Amino acid sequence: MSDKVGSVLVVGGGISGIQSSLNLAESGFKVYLLEDRPVVGGTMAQLDKTFPTNDCSLCILSPKLVELGRHRNVEILTYSGLEEVEGEPGNFTVTVKKHPKKVDVEECTGCGLCAEECPVEAIDEYQEGLMLRNGIYVDYSQAVPLAYTIDEEKCIGCGICEYKCEADAIEYDQEEEEVELEVGSIILSPGFEEFDPSEKEEYLFDHPNVIQSTQFERILSATGPSEGHVIRPGDGEIARKIAWIQCVGSRDKECNEYCSSVCCMYSAKQAITAMDHEEELDCTIFSMDVRAPGKEFQEYIDRAKEMGAEYIRSRPSKVVASKENNRLTIQYEEGGKPKKEEFDMVVLSVGMEPSSGAGEIERVTGIDLDDYGFAETRTFSPVQTSQPGVFVSGSFESPKDIPESITQATGAASRSSELISSEREEMTVEREYPPMKDVAGEKPRIGVFICQCGINIGGVVDVPEVTSYAESLPGVVHAENNLYTCSQDTQERIKEKIEEEDLNRVVVASCTPRTHEPLFRETCREAGL
Repeated sequence: MSDKVGSVLVVGGGISGIQSSLNLAESGFKVYLLEDRPVVGGTMAQLDKTFPTNDCSLCILSPKLVELGRHRNVEILTYSGLEEVEGEPGNFTVTVKKHPKKVDVEECTGCGLCAEECPVEAIDEYQEGLMLRNGIYVDYSQAVPLAYTIDEEKCIGCGICEYKCEADAIEYDQEEEEVELEVGSIILSPGFEEFDPSEKEEYLFDHPNVIQSTQFERILSATGPSEGHVIRPGDGEIARKIAWIQCVGSRDKECNEYCSSVCCMYSAKQAITAMDHEEELDCTIFSMDVRAPGKEFQEYIDRAKEMGAEYIRSRPSKVVASKENNRLTIQYEEGGKPKKEEFDMVVLSVGMEPSSGAGEIERVTGIDLDDYGFAETRTFSPVQTSQPGVFVSGSFESPKDIPESITQATGAASRSSELISSEREEMTVEREYPPMKDVAGEKPRIGVFICQCGINIGGVVDVPEVTSYAESLPGVVHAENNLYTCSQDTQERIKEKIEEEDLNRVVVASCTPRTHEPLFRETCREAGL
């Protein structure tokens, strides 16, 4: 039998893959995190809030992204795909194909000068097609790795980005590269695909004011196309009356018969958030029934109703566009009687489908898929695939929400590490810190960093005014506000300011210390405080 290897391959850089990677790295194993997009983060990076707590999605995700990006025992392989798997449990040889970004990730500083001058525009996938991006781009400002990628299909070869790049990170001659990795176990967490609502022609998805649920998440987000204002994409007007149609692509014999498990909850979340963002907003949710089995989920549905959301137990038959006022009429049946009602905007609550790469993963790894195309598992072994040494987590196993994905990711990390426990810390390196500064007896030199967090904080606190006040306080030599203080680029900025301003005290006004204090303490420690 071959010797075991103390490393794990995690396929998929969404919240499930990130959690598995961090758990394994902290447990003494080398991790290779493989992601087909140029950055990690997955769908969670696109969300505005999470249910049932209404926490800012990026406020939960960003500390994990920063920890992932700075962890010495995690190697992130973005813009890459799994090509081949050979070997046996405990000792696999995997072949990975790295696609060319045309940018040196190690040299790119993420400054964005290249994108500012790029003359090419393309559909922004991160913004779900509601905005355009440049031919050289990064998905979002908190991305890991925070490095730009050139879209080869759109690039016209003008050379402007190379001319503008002060870090000399542009590499037009980059080509595809295959690398071999030795790993002891594999975790598959490639995520899911959203159901394409254009398949349901009766819901008029080609109308500009009929959107799907992730598009609405971007509208609600402070980093979205309308900076959190609930506007209609078709004309930019504030939407005053919005309808949600549930189970689009789920519980439907014409497409997917299974329940996607999250749609009832995220529709309630979107209605609650939208009513928080805009006053006098009329929200109506059409559903066959409401499935809210999680902890405090029913109370969350009740909260949406108390805030004014109307629930109509019906599956609408059709959406009709008005030729006069750009509004939309929903036709439905209630109590045996046909009815219709007019709305400003319609949100289609789309379900989850298996990852588009599921078939290729099946071919490469040899795992079995179930009748719907998700990874086949057993009832009492929910993270074990049909192949020994290959595990699964997240929505690739079945549709599930974020907390359940994280729980399963932890389980998959535990099972994969159990297989190679004898090799713990054989391939890891210890974290190194600069010498601790001796600040005893020094006059306080305080740096204050205040988080705006979109409208989550900025909507209730006058952040610029707080920043100005902080600057006037004794001992404060630097004060600034940031859109997201927990992002990787702000962590780097904090370290830079500690050195530039010779700070010996740091104050961060941000989210709860329960989730963020370890992140900021680690940043200060890396700067010698």
